[in-house]
Amino acid sequence: MRRRPHTRARQWRWARRAVQALSLVAFGLLVLWTAREAPGPLGADALLRLDPLAGAAAMLSLRRWLPIFLPALILLGLTVVLGRFWCGWLCPLGTLIDWSAPRDGRPRTLPRRWHGVKYGLLFLILFAALFGSLTLLALDPLTIFVRAVATWLAPGANWLITQTQIALYRSGPLAGLADALDGALRPLLLSYKQAHYQGLLAIAGLLVAILALNRLAPRAWCRSLCPLGGLLSLVAKGSWLKRKVGEGCVSCGACARDCRMGTIDPQRGYASDSGECILCLDCAVECPRNAITFGPAWRYDAGWEYDPTRRQALGMLGLGAAGVALAHALPEQAQPHPYRLRPPGAQEEALLRACLRCGACLRACPTHGLQPSLHEAGLAGIWTPILAPRLGHCEYSCNACGAACPTGAIPPLALAEKQLTPIGKAYIAHDLCLAWTGRAPCIVCEEMCPLPEKALILETITVHDEAQGTRTLQAPVVLYDRCIGCGLCENRCPVQGEAAIRVRVDPLA
Repeated sequence: MRRRPHTRARQWRWARRAVQALSLVAFGLLVLWTAREAPGPLGADALLRLDPLAGAAAMLSLRRWLPIFLPALILLGLTVVLGRFWCGWLCPLGTLIDWSAPRDGRPRTLPRRWHGVKYGLLFLILFAALFGSLTLLALDPLTIFVRAVATWLAPGANWLITQTQIALYRSGPLAGLADALDGALRPLLLSYKQAHYQGLLAIAGLLVAILALNRLAPRAWCRSLCPLGGLLSLVAKGSWLKRKVGEGCVSCGACARDCRMGTIDPQRGYASDSGECILCLDCAVECPRNAITFGPAWRYDAGWEYDPTRRQALGMLGLGAAGVALAHALPEQAQPHPYRLRPPGAQEEALLRACLRCGACLRACPTHGLQPSLHEAGLAGIWTPILAPRLGHCEYSCNACGAACPTGAIPPLALAEKQLTPIGKAYIAHDLCLAWTGRAPCIVCEEMCPLPEKALILETITVHDEAQGTRTLQAPVVLYDRCIGCGLCENRCPVQGEAAIRVRVDPLA
């Protein structure tokens, strides 16, 4: 006879779902909350401080302790006690995966040996970091989440809210609601300026692909590919809190069928690997005999077919070294790309060793001029930040990117120092400039230069054309010793398409 479902287990499962929802909202708001406006420790980088994989990789790459990752160390300590609770209760990407899982009830599974792929990715990330490369941290679940919110979800929400406000204003009586909506969301959560990000399809595509893996098996990403899950799994194998199967088990298989991590093995008496169990409690709720409990048991769960081996670790060490060497041997590394404009104070080698590819600086930039690099920094610098002045300039009165960076890849310069730190130099294309070609009078770039002693001055020139004859115009000239390459001139240049004045890497630097 079937007993009543385990009431306490049902209550805990509802608690887990509530915690998941609250955590997703809280972490999303942390990313949306701009570092420039947010007080104290709040900002776009706050979630990354909980990431032990990002912390370990960054410290390996930089060869020093980073105190900002102390919360991540605490999370590892809690994992020793509670097991892989982060993945099942708090991880925002895990929550999105759960919510997007198909509800058709069809059994889907993956070979259990595939669980070991995440350990290979974990070793590859850490060994590459040992050689000074953090490129593969682009696959860390928290950097995926922060990057997606910063470059995809926030701009998309910003556009939708703006269109809603426009519709409300046009309705007349609802104009007040539009103002209230604006005051509640801007500037702390959404921007007054619509952001546009290069490489957006790749960033969004990675998140969509992870969610689509649910079609293969529930939590397929968490089971087989998540490198942070791999790190937490190795720690959780020796956790204090473990799943237990009591004598009341009748081998009905309900727990194994409902396990979203596919870790319950009927061949082992329905035991499970504590490194794979995410404490979702589905098995305890579905058990008809209330035979599943959770309690203390000090042991290390080893002997599973997918456990990492010495050969796998050595193979990833060699692959990591080869990959880093290949990335630095490509021709893009021989000479800097002319438009590889780094944030103020960022030095190329130091940035590549420290950048998590998380996108916190992109979210913090008030003009949305910081962009994830594509080809400009080569394979070694994929998705590291560069300034694209045509999309947004470097605000003269802002140093938010340095404050938002969790590892110091962008130095946290004081505002006065930042205002004196050049990013590049502006160069005028005389064949495009309206004034220099004589097509129209234009001094926009000179007017826009924010420096107290302007880096652009005007020169009187004489131009000739058949329609208007000979006339004089004022044309801009760059004073290179003063220019800091903020890009405001390029951003505001009225020439359509490519600007007539462009900031590029200083050829004499």
